[in-house]
Amino acid sequence: MHTVGLWINTSKPNAQEMAAKLSEWFHLRAWNVLTARQTFTPPLDFVISLGGDGTLLEAARELSQAQIPVLGVNLGRLGFLCEIEKDDVFPALEKVLRGEYQIQKRMMLQALVEVDGAEQTVKVLNDVVFLRDRNSGLVTLQADLSGEPSVSYPADGLIVATPTGSTAYSLSAGGPIVSPDVEAVILSPLAAHSLSARPMVVSPEDDIEIILERGQKCRVTFDGQVNVPLLLGERIKIKRSPMKALLIRLGRRSFPAVVREKLMDRWHD
Repeated sequence: MHTVGLWINTSKPNAQEMAAKLSEWFHLRAWNVLTARQTFTPPLDFVISLGGDGTLLEAARELSQAQIPVLGVNLGRLGFLCEIEKDDVFPALEKVLRGEYQIQKRMMLQALVEVDGAEQTVKVLNDVVFLRDRNSGLVTLQADLSGEPSVSYPADGLIVATPTGSTAYSLSAGGPIVSPDVEAVILSPLAAHSLSARPMVVSPEDDIEIILERGQKCRVTFDGQVNVPLLLGERIKIKRSPMKALLIRLGRRSFPAVVREKLMDRWHD
């Protein structure tokens, strides 16, 4: 029997209703449906995330170790990553069950951090964000690439993003849009206090160290989670993860088409 998992964002008012409809739809086709995340292990066929881009990020990141593909259903607003909108769910699923889809592998990062006195590795699909503490002033963050000092950013913070994360916070900070087919790491300063502090696109082969060179403290988040402090002189190591996030794509829209659709108000005909 085939099995599908439902990764439900319960904070979305219509997520539970959609989950109920999906469960009924799959049961009519003799599929087993799981909703308890601890049961999402192989041989699960795929998982459907019900929420927005944040829900899809969480599901794809957490399921990357088991290499379970995720299909994103957008119940939110922008939805850069989610493949289908809520009104198109069932026609899209018919295509998936017929095998009319591709699995896209998305580059991830891993960061070595200290949490509660112990070192741990954190997986990242979108970005690592360094942000000055609201009670402190300007900070300077130095980026070393493979052991060589590269650039110092006097700024309010710094974003280290994957191509997937290039259309998120990094884009708002003036970073470039990078196709998910490109493997690269983007460094985007937040409110830089120097004209020479520019975004950089660097090789995924580089081991990146971000050091708090000046300032008392900044906060570091990983895909918006795991908020940890970084004190003066401390560093966080970031490199490409050996794991890839697996996203189900129906091949209906190219990446430029998605960018144009989602950023329509910023584009000119």
